Amino acid sequence: MIIAGRQAITILFWENERHKYDLYVSQYVIDECSFGDANAAERRLNFLKNIPVIPKSELITTLAGKYQHLLGIPDRSKIDCFHLAVCVITEMDYLLSWNCTHLGIHTFVKIQRYNEQQGLFTPLLITPEALMEIDETEE
Repeated sequence: MIIAGRQAITILFWENERHKYDLYVSQYVIDECSFGDANAAERRLNFLKNIPVIPKSELITTLAGKYQHLLGIPDRSKIDCFHLAVCVITEMDYLLSWNCTHLGIHTFVKIQRYNEQQGLFTPLLITPEALMEIDETEE
């Protein structure tokens, strides 16, 4: 039930809300979306068409490794660290994700503290639903 609700909200965001934001996607996201069932991967990649792509870099890889160690994220989930590192390096306002396990509020404090010590930007880690709620309060 929760997954179905998140899927519905995600579709709502992509169909009705995304035009309100300057969206960017990283090559790491493109790679991740390419895995799995070929038909599902094609649908995911179609959503990402015409969105500027941030390329991979050694700087992102290095910072992702530091986040993985700092947050104790297992290797099977280390892609989350790359998503975070992309947003930090490019100074994105938001990292939009449903993954609250590794990139939720409980880790945000650690990330913010580390980034402040290193002089790095910290994006807001937020779900699509929460972003749409923020946007409603600003209208």
